Amino acid sequence: MSLPTEPIGSIPRPTQLLNGIRDHAAGKIDDDALAELYDTAVRETIAQLESLGSPVVTDGEQSKPSFATYPLAGLSNLSPDGAVIPFADGHTRQLPRLTAGPFRYGTVTAPYLRTAQKYATVPVKQPVIAASALSLLYPADGIDGYPREQFLADLIDNAEADIRGALDGGAHSVQLDFTEGRLSLKLDPSGGLLDSFVELNNRVLDRFTSEERQRIGVHTCPGSDQDSPHSLDVDYAQLLPKLFGIRAGRFYVQLASESDPDRVLSIIAAHLPPDAEIFVGVIDPIDPAVETPDRVRDRVLAAARYLPADRLGTCDDCGFSPFGDDVSTSRDTAFAKIRARIEGTAAAAATLGM
Repeated sequence: MSLPTEPIGSIPRPTQLLNGIRDHAAGKIDDDALAELYDTAVRETIAQLESLGSPVVTDGEQSKPSFATYPLAGLSNLSPDGAVIPFADGHTRQLPRLTAGPFRYGTVTAPYLRTAQKYATVPVKQPVIAASALSLLYPADGIDGYPREQFLADLIDNAEADIRGALDGGAHSVQLDFTEGRLSLKLDPSGGLLDSFVELNNRVLDRFTSEERQRIGVHTCPGSDQDSPHSLDVDYAQLLPKLFGIRAGRFYVQLASESDPDRVLSIIAAHLPPDAEIFVGVIDPIDPAVETPDRVRDRVLAAARYLPADRLGTCDDCGFSPFGDDVSTSRDTAFAKIRARIEGTAAAAATLGM
Protein backbone atom coordinates (compact mmCIF):
# COMPACT_ATOMS: atom_id res chain seq x y z
CA MET A 1 0.00 0.00 0.00
CA SER A 2 1.17 3.54 -0.73
CA LEU A 3 -0.09 6.90 0.43
CA PRO A 4 -2.85 8.25 -1.83
CA THR A 5 -2.41 11.71 -3.29
CA GLU A 6 -4.99 13.77 -5.19
CA PRO A 7 -5.38 17.21 -6.76
CA ILE A 8 -8.09 19.47 -5.37
CA GLY A 9 -9.45 20.82 -8.63
CA SER A 10 -8.64 23.90 -10.66
CA ILE A 11 -5.45 24.40 -12.67
CA PRO A 12 -4.63 27.63 -14.56
CA ARG A 13 -5.87 27.42 -18.12
CA PRO A 14 -3.47 27.60 -21.10
CA THR A 15 -2.94 30.85 -22.97
CA GLN A 16 -4.57 29.51 -26.11
CA LEU A 17 -7.80 28.86 -24.22
CA LEU A 18 -7.72 32.22 -22.45
CA ASN A 19 -7.30 33.96 -25.81
CA GLY A 20 -10.16 31.90 -27.20
CA ILE A 21 -12.47 32.88 -24.34
CA ARG A 22 -11.73 36.55 -25.05
CA ASP A 23 -12.23 36.06 -28.78
CA HIS A 24 -15.56 34.31 -28.15
CA ALA A 25 -16.74 37.16 -25.93
CA ALA A 26 -15.80 39.59 -28.72
CA GLY A 27 -17.66 37.57 -31.35
CA LYS A 28 -14.49 36.53 -33.18
CA ILE A 29 -15.02 32.77 -32.81
CA ASP A 30 -18.20 30.71 -32.52
CA ASP A 31 -19.43 28.31 -29.85
CA ASP A 32 -18.04 25.23 -31.61
CA ALA A 33 -14.55 26.72 -31.81
CA LEU A 34 -14.61 27.59 -28.13
CA ALA A 35 -15.88 24.11 -27.22
CA GLU A 36 -12.96 22.61 -29.14
CA LEU A 37 -10.51 24.79 -27.19
CA TYR A 38 -12.07 23.67 -23.90
CA ASP A 39 -11.85 20.03 -24.97
CA THR A 40 -8.20 20.42 -25.94
CA ALA A 41 -7.38 22.05 -22.61
CA VAL A 42 -9.01 19.19 -20.69
CA ARG A 43 -7.13 16.60 -22.73
CA GLU A 44 -3.79 18.35 -22.26
CA THR A 45 -4.37 18.93 -18.55
CA ILE A 46 -5.14 15.28 -17.90
CA ALA A 47 -2.20 14.14 -20.03
CA GLN A 48 0.14 16.38 -18.05
CA LEU A 49 -1.20 15.15 -14.70
CA GLU A 50 -0.78 11.55 -15.80
CA SER A 51 2.75 12.22 -17.06
CA LEU A 52 3.63 13.41 -13.56
CA GLY A 53 2.39 10.13 -12.13
CA SER A 54 -0.84 11.40 -10.60
CA PRO A 55 -2.82 8.29 -9.56
CA VAL A 56 -6.08 10.28 -9.61
CA VAL A 57 -6.85 13.23 -11.88
CA THR A 58 -9.42 15.98 -12.36
CA ASP A 59 -10.22 17.96 -15.49
CA GLY A 60 -8.54 21.00 -13.90
CA GLU A 61 -11.89 22.82 -14.15
CA GLN A 62 -10.81 24.05 -17.56
CA SER A 63 -14.35 24.74 -18.75
CA LYS A 64 -16.08 25.68 -15.48
CA PRO A 65 -16.86 29.40 -15.05
CA SER A 66 -15.70 28.88 -11.45
CA PHE A 67 -15.75 26.10 -8.88
CA ALA A 68 -18.69 27.80 -7.12
CA THR A 69 -20.92 29.14 -9.89
CA TYR A 70 -21.07 26.38 -12.51
CA PRO A 71 -24.64 25.34 -11.45
CA LEU A 72 -25.86 28.85 -12.27
CA ALA A 73 -24.96 28.78 -15.97
CA GLY A 74 -27.99 29.63 -18.06
CA LEU A 75 -30.27 30.66 -15.19
CA SER A 76 -32.41 33.77 -15.66
CA ASN A 77 -33.69 34.25 -12.09
CA LEU A 78 -30.51 35.82 -10.74
CA SER A 79 -29.31 39.35 -10.02
CA PRO A 80 -25.57 40.18 -9.78
CA ASP A 81 -25.82 41.94 -6.39
CA GLY A 82 -25.53 38.96 -4.04
CA ALA A 83 -23.27 38.05 -1.12
CA VAL A 84 -19.78 39.58 -1.19
CA ILE A 85 -16.67 37.55 -0.32
CA PRO A 86 -13.85 39.82 0.91
CA PHE A 87 -10.24 38.68 0.50
CA ALA A 88 -7.25 39.64 2.63
CA ASP A 89 -5.67 41.86 -0.04
CA GLY A 90 -8.84 43.97 -0.34
CA HIS A 91 -10.35 42.52 -3.51
CA THR A 92 -13.78 40.89 -3.45
CA ARG A 93 -15.83 38.32 -5.29
CA GLN A 94 -19.60 38.65 -5.45
CA LEU A 95 -22.16 35.88 -5.78
CA PRO A 96 -25.43 36.40 -7.60
CA ARG A 97 -28.72 36.83 -5.74
CA LEU A 98 -31.73 34.64 -6.40
CA THR A 99 -34.71 36.79 -7.47
CA ALA A 100 -37.46 34.20 -7.93
CA GLY A 101 -38.19 30.55 -7.45
CA PRO A 102 -37.98 27.76 -8.09
CA PHE A 103 -34.23 27.20 -7.80
CA ARG A 104 -32.78 24.65 -10.22
CA TYR A 105 -29.23 23.88 -11.30
CA GLY A 106 -28.60 25.08 -14.82
CA THR A 107 -25.56 22.80 -15.14
CA VAL A 108 -24.39 19.69 -13.27
CA THR A 109 -20.95 18.10 -13.21
CA ALA A 110 -21.73 14.83 -15.00
CA PRO A 111 -20.86 16.27 -18.45
CA TYR A 112 -17.52 17.55 -17.10
CA LEU A 113 -16.83 14.07 -15.76
CA ARG A 114 -17.68 12.36 -19.04
CA THR A 115 -15.34 14.64 -20.96
CA ALA A 116 -12.49 13.93 -18.54
CA GLN A 117 -13.12 10.19 -18.71
CA LYS A 118 -12.66 10.27 -22.49
CA TYR A 119 -9.00 11.15 -21.97
CA ALA A 120 -8.04 9.72 -18.58
CA THR A 121 -6.41 6.33 -18.12
CA VAL A 122 -6.50 6.61 -14.31
CA PRO A 123 -9.46 7.28 -11.98
CA VAL A 124 -11.15 10.70 -12.24
CA LYS A 125 -12.22 12.68 -9.19
CA GLN A 126 -15.13 15.11 -9.56
CA PRO A 127 -15.34 18.30 -7.44
CA VAL A 128 -18.81 19.74 -6.82
CA ILE A 129 -19.91 22.85 -4.96
CA ALA A 130 -21.39 22.23 -1.51
CA ALA A 131 -25.06 23.06 -0.98
CA SER A 132 -24.04 25.40 1.84
CA ALA A 133 -22.25 27.72 -0.59
CA LEU A 134 -25.26 27.97 -2.86
CA SER A 135 -27.52 28.66 0.12
CA LEU A 136 -25.93 32.13 0.13
CA LEU A 137 -27.86 32.92 -3.07
CA TYR A 138 -31.11 33.33 -1.13
CA PRO A 139 -31.63 36.96 -0.06
CA ALA A 140 -31.89 37.88 3.62
CA ASP A 141 -35.23 39.64 3.05
CA GLY A 142 -36.74 36.59 1.36
CA ILE A 143 -38.59 36.11 -1.93
CA ASP A 144 -42.34 36.62 -2.22
CA GLY A 145 -44.08 33.32 -2.83
CA TYR A 146 -40.88 31.29 -2.42
CA PRO A 147 -40.01 30.80 1.26
CA ARG A 148 -36.51 29.89 2.34
CA GLU A 149 -37.49 26.36 3.40
CA GLN A 150 -38.81 25.63 -0.09
CA PHE A 151 -35.59 27.03 -1.56
CA LEU A 152 -33.53 24.77 0.71
CA ALA A 153 -35.64 21.75 -0.23
CA ASP A 154 -35.05 22.49 -3.92
CA LEU A 155 -31.35 23.12 -3.30
CA ILE A 156 -30.95 19.79 -1.49
CA ASP A 157 -32.68 17.94 -4.33
CA ASN A 158 -30.37 19.52 -6.90
CA ALA A 159 -27.21 19.05 -4.83
CA GLU A 160 -28.08 15.37 -4.36
CA ALA A 161 -28.64 14.97 -8.09
CA ASP A 162 -25.29 16.60 -8.87
CA ILE A 163 -23.39 14.28 -6.52
CA ARG A 164 -25.34 11.19 -7.56
CA GLY A 165 -24.77 11.91 -11.21
CA ALA A 166 -21.00 11.94 -10.63
CA LEU A 167 -21.05 8.79 -8.49
CA ASP A 168 -23.24 6.91 -10.96
CA GLY A 169 -21.06 8.20 -13.78
CA GLY A 170 -18.07 6.37 -12.33
CA ALA A 171 -16.20 9.11 -10.49
CA HIS A 172 -13.44 7.78 -8.27
CA SER A 173 -14.69 10.18 -5.61
CA VAL A 174 -16.80 13.31 -5.32
CA GLN A 175 -15.34 16.29 -3.48
CA LEU A 176 -17.66 18.85 -1.89
CA ASP A 177 -15.94 22.22 -2.00
CA PHE A 178 -16.63 23.85 1.39
CA THR A 179 -14.41 26.94 1.44
CA GLU A 180 -17.33 28.87 2.94
CA GLY A 181 -16.97 26.87 6.16
CA ARG A 182 -14.04 28.83 7.54
CA LEU A 183 -15.34 32.04 6.01
CA SER A 184 -18.63 31.62 7.88
CA LEU A 185 -16.82 32.14 11.17
CA LYS A 186 -15.59 35.49 9.92
CA LEU A 187 -19.10 36.48 8.88
CA ASP A 188 -20.66 35.09 12.10
CA PRO A 189 -18.14 34.51 14.94
CA SER A 190 -20.90 32.92 17.05
CA GLY A 191 -20.71 29.83 14.86
CA GLY A 192 -24.42 29.82 14.10
CA LEU A 193 -23.90 30.19 10.37
CA LEU A 194 -21.35 27.37 10.38
CA ASP A 195 -23.78 25.14 12.28
CA SER A 196 -26.45 25.82 9.64
CA PHE A 197 -23.96 24.99 6.87
CA VAL A 198 -23.02 21.67 8.49
CA GLU A 199 -26.68 20.79 9.03
CA LEU A 200 -27.56 21.61 5.42
CA ASN A 201 -24.71 19.55 3.98
CA ASN A 202 -25.69 16.63 6.19
CA ARG A 203 -29.26 16.83 4.91
CA VAL A 204 -27.77 16.22 1.47
CA LEU A 205 -25.38 13.48 2.56
CA ASP A 206 -28.05 11.63 4.53
CA ARG A 207 -29.63 10.75 1.18
CA PHE A 208 -26.65 8.51 0.40
CA THR A 209 -25.74 5.12 1.80
CA SER A 210 -22.74 4.69 4.08
CA GLU A 211 -20.94 2.96 1.21
CA GLU A 212 -21.63 5.89 -1.10
CA ARG A 213 -20.50 8.40 1.52
CA GLN A 214 -17.10 6.68 1.64
CA ARG A 215 -16.61 8.03 -1.89
CA ILE A 216 -17.73 11.54 -0.94
CA GLY A 217 -15.24 13.97 0.59
CA VAL A 218 -15.29 17.52 1.93
CA HIS A 219 -12.60 20.07 1.11
CA THR A 220 -11.87 23.00 3.41
CA CYS A 221 -9.49 25.90 2.89
CA PRO A 222 -9.28 29.63 3.73
CA GLY A 223 -9.71 30.62 0.10
CA SER A 224 -7.22 31.20 -2.69
CA ASP A 225 -7.87 33.90 -5.25
CA GLN A 226 -5.39 36.30 -6.83
CA ASP A 227 -2.84 34.90 -4.36
CA SER A 228 -4.95 35.95 -1.38
CA PRO A 229 -7.08 34.02 1.18
CA HIS A 230 -10.39 35.14 2.64
CA SER A 231 -10.25 33.56 6.10
CA LEU A 232 -6.73 32.45 7.00
CA ASP A 233 -6.97 34.69 10.08
CA VAL A 234 -9.84 32.58 11.48
CA ASP A 235 -8.66 30.10 14.09
CA TYR A 236 -8.86 26.57 12.64
CA ALA A 237 -9.78 25.31 16.11
CA GLN A 238 -13.19 26.94 15.66
CA LEU A 239 -13.85 25.10 12.39
CA LEU A 240 -12.33 21.64 12.55
CA PRO A 241 -14.40 19.99 15.30
CA LYS A 242 -17.60 20.99 13.47
CA LEU A 243 -16.17 20.15 10.05
CA PHE A 244 -15.70 16.55 11.14
CA GLY A 245 -19.38 16.46 12.04
CA ILE A 246 -20.16 16.40 8.32
CA ARG A 247 -21.06 12.82 7.50
CA ALA A 248 -18.54 12.27 4.68
CA GLY A 249 -16.04 9.47 4.23
CA ARG A 250 -13.02 11.62 3.45
CA PHE A 251 -11.73 15.09 4.25
CA TYR A 252 -9.30 17.30 2.32
CA VAL A 253 -7.81 19.80 4.77
CA GLN A 254 -5.60 22.77 3.90
CA LEU A 255 -2.45 22.59 6.03
CA ALA A 256 0.67 23.73 4.14
CA SER A 257 -0.14 27.43 4.58
CA GLU A 258 -0.87 27.13 8.31
CA SER A 259 1.59 28.88 10.65
CA ASP A 260 1.37 26.10 13.28
CA PRO A 261 0.65 22.82 11.48
CA ASP A 262 1.39 20.69 14.54
CA ARG A 263 -1.39 22.41 16.45
CA VAL A 264 -3.78 21.80 13.55
CA LEU A 265 -2.74 18.16 13.30
CA SER A 266 -3.41 17.64 17.01
CA ILE A 267 -6.94 19.04 16.53
CA ILE A 268 -7.52 16.78 13.54
CA ALA A 269 -6.31 13.76 15.52
CA ALA A 270 -8.72 14.55 18.34
CA HIS A 271 -11.80 14.91 16.13
CA LEU A 272 -11.32 12.82 12.97
CA PRO A 273 -14.14 10.25 12.66
CA PRO A 274 -12.80 6.72 13.10
CA ASP A 275 -13.83 5.53 9.62
CA ALA A 276 -12.78 8.61 7.61
CA GLU A 277 -9.77 9.16 5.36
CA ILE A 278 -7.84 12.40 5.84
CA PHE A 279 -5.94 14.15 3.04
CA VAL A 280 -3.66 16.90 4.34
CA GLY A 281 -2.53 19.81 2.21
CA VAL A 282 1.21 19.69 1.52
CA ILE A 283 1.31 22.30 -1.27
CA ASP A 284 0.49 26.00 -0.87
CA PRO A 285 -0.84 27.33 -4.21
CA ILE A 286 -0.49 30.95 -3.02
CA ASP A 287 3.24 30.66 -2.27
CA PRO A 288 5.15 31.42 -5.51
CA ALA A 289 8.06 29.23 -4.40
CA VAL A 290 7.80 25.64 -5.64
CA GLU A 291 8.04 23.17 -2.78
CA THR A 292 10.75 20.52 -3.04
CA PRO A 293 9.87 16.83 -2.79
CA ASP A 294 11.89 16.72 0.44
CA ARG A 295 9.76 19.52 1.91
CA VAL A 296 6.62 17.63 0.99
CA ARG A 297 8.03 14.38 2.44
CA ASP A 298 8.75 16.10 5.74
CA ARG A 299 5.23 17.55 5.88
CA VAL A 300 3.76 14.10 5.31
CA LEU A 301 5.96 12.52 7.96
CA ALA A 302 4.92 15.25 10.41
CA ALA A 303 1.27 14.41 9.73
CA ALA A 304 1.96 10.70 10.21
CA ARG A 305 3.11 11.40 13.76
CA TYR A 306 -0.45 12.45 14.59
CA LEU A 307 -2.66 10.56 12.15
CA PRO A 308 -3.01 6.87 11.22
CA ALA A 309 -0.92 6.23 8.12
CA ASP A 310 -3.44 3.75 6.73
CA ARG A 311 -6.04 6.54 6.50
CA LEU A 312 -3.66 9.34 5.48
CA GLY A 313 -3.31 10.96 2.07
CA THR A 314 -2.05 14.23 0.60
CA CYS A 315 -3.48 17.00 -1.55
CA ASP A 316 -2.90 20.60 -2.49
CA ASP A 317 -4.23 23.15 -0.01
CA CYS A 318 -6.79 24.28 -2.58
CA GLY A 319 -7.25 24.75 -6.30
CA PHE A 320 -4.76 26.86 -8.22
CA SER A 321 -7.39 29.05 -9.94
CA PRO A 322 -10.76 28.40 -8.28
CA PHE A 323 -12.42 31.66 -9.34
CA GLY A 324 -11.00 31.54 -12.86
CA ASP A 325 -7.89 33.54 -11.97
CA ASP A 326 -5.48 31.96 -14.45
CA VAL A 327 -2.56 34.38 -14.20
CA SER A 328 -1.60 34.89 -10.52
CA THR A 329 -0.12 31.40 -10.52
CA SER A 330 1.21 30.14 -13.83
CA ARG A 331 0.25 26.80 -15.30
CA ASP A 332 3.90 25.72 -15.25
CA THR A 333 4.21 26.58 -11.55
CA ALA A 334 1.05 24.64 -10.74
CA PHE A 335 2.35 21.52 -12.47
CA ALA A 336 5.77 21.89 -10.81
CA LYS A 337 4.08 22.01 -7.41
CA ILE A 338 1.94 18.99 -8.27
CA ARG A 339 5.08 17.08 -9.29
CA ALA A 340 6.62 17.89 -5.90
CA ARG A 341 3.48 16.66 -4.12
CA ILE A 342 3.49 13.36 -5.99
CA GLU A 343 7.22 12.73 -5.58
CA GLY A 344 7.32 13.88 -1.96
CA THR A 345 4.33 11.73 -1.03
CA ALA A 346 6.01 8.70 -2.60
CA ALA A 347 9.19 9.43 -0.65
CA ALA A 348 7.22 9.66 2.59
CA ALA A 349 5.47 6.38 1.85
CA ALA A 350 8.86 4.71 1.33
CA THR A 351 10.12 6.11 4.64
CA LEU A 352 7.01 4.80 6.38
CA GLY A 353 7.50 1.38 4.77
CA MET A 354 4.25 1.56 2.81
